[in-house]
Amino acid sequence: MGVYQYTALTATGDRVSGVLSAPTEQALLAELETRRLTPVLVEASESTSTQRRPPLRALSDAYGQLADLLRAGVPLLRALRLIAGRKSQPALAEIFRQLADAVEKGVDLAQAMENIPGVFAPVQIAMVRAGEKGGFLDGVMDKLSQLVRRQVELRDKVLGSLIYPAMVVGVGSVVSVAIFGFFIPRFKPMFAKLGDDLPSLTRLVFAISDALTVYGLYSALSLAMIIAGAYRLSQIPRVQARVVRLKNAAPVVGRLIRNLAVARFCQLLGAMLDNGVPLLPSLAIARDGASNPLLKAAIAQAAESARAGHTLTPPLEASGLFDDDVLEMIRLGEQANNLGDVLTRVGDTVEKRLDRLLTGAVRLIEPLMLLAIALVVGLVAVSLILPMAKMSSTLR
Repeated sequence: MGVYQYTALTATGDRVSGVLSAPTEQALLAELETRRLTPVLVEASESTSTQRRPPLRALSDAYGQLADLLRAGVPLLRALRLIAGRKSQPALAEIFRQLADAVEKGVDLAQAMENIPGVFAPVQIAMVRAGEKGGFLDGVMDKLSQLVRRQVELRDKVLGSLIYPAMVVGVGSVVSVAIFGFFIPRFKPMFAKLGDDLPSLTRLVFAISDALTVYGLYSALSLAMIIAGAYRLSQIPRVQARVVRLKNAAPVVGRLIRNLAVARFCQLLGAMLDNGVPLLPSLAIARDGASNPLLKAAIAQAAESARAGHTLTPPLEASGLFDDDVLEMIRLGEQANNLGDVLTRVGDTVEKRLDRLLTGAVRLIEPLMLLAIALVVGLVAVSLILPMAKMSSTLR
């Protein structure tokens, strides 16, 4: 993402300036057009912001505190100054100090947030802009606090569930290296007399051991070249799309990936619709926030469907990412004209489903890894027993 400074004219002829983040200058011009701004000057910022991003939990707490202060009748500028005075979170305090300085100069809060690239997500800026225009900024801040907190909890839940499998994989790797790197080489001199009469399984085990010990440097270089080649291959759009489809179609991992993407999409879109952001801008922001390419394409098609006056459900259903019950709830939400509330509840439901899937996947990984380690040990044992049996038979 590049950072651009712009000067533009509003519909009434007023001159406005600001800073926006966009992947290209064309994307920036398109964004200005959606805001009904006529660009006069656009230039890339030479110095991108080195602003430290605050922890998401701290940002969630700040949104909640800001909502409480606004609800209690504290003016926005005073509320921002109070949060900027928090010494326990220096990065957060510095950001809110910049926001307070901008608001004091007459800049809208959403624009001030946008002028600090890389800190506030587009969905947060869009919700604040809608809250400022609609006069319900305290409610927006409350929703943002919940949204950011739930995203943090979901991320921590996923990472926490992966810690134990990673430890099991690490232990299995260490055991395998110890077997093939230190244990197997001690047996090679014992079987030197057999020469080419070694069983095929034993020769395979010795070859793996040689790859780790005798040819370790060449093996490392070959592995690095394979990884680099696979990475370059994965950057080809056609290959990338194929890999994404394979991951989404995988038996266990695929369902986890799909549910994670759907939960995030429903929570983002539901929060924006609940806070007065129009449907089409909400879909555009949700598309930018989606990490799953298949979901990005589905959201783009849903936006085109909505622009033509049709419902969102058919394009989402065609993506294959949404379960039937989720699609039915979205369909009913569109018919009842309460899509934002329905999507929020759907996001909660899918998140609970994701939690159950993660728990089940973690329980499945443990026996599979233990089975893999036992299989490696068993194959090594058989590969050593076979030549021993052959040697003993020749001695007789």
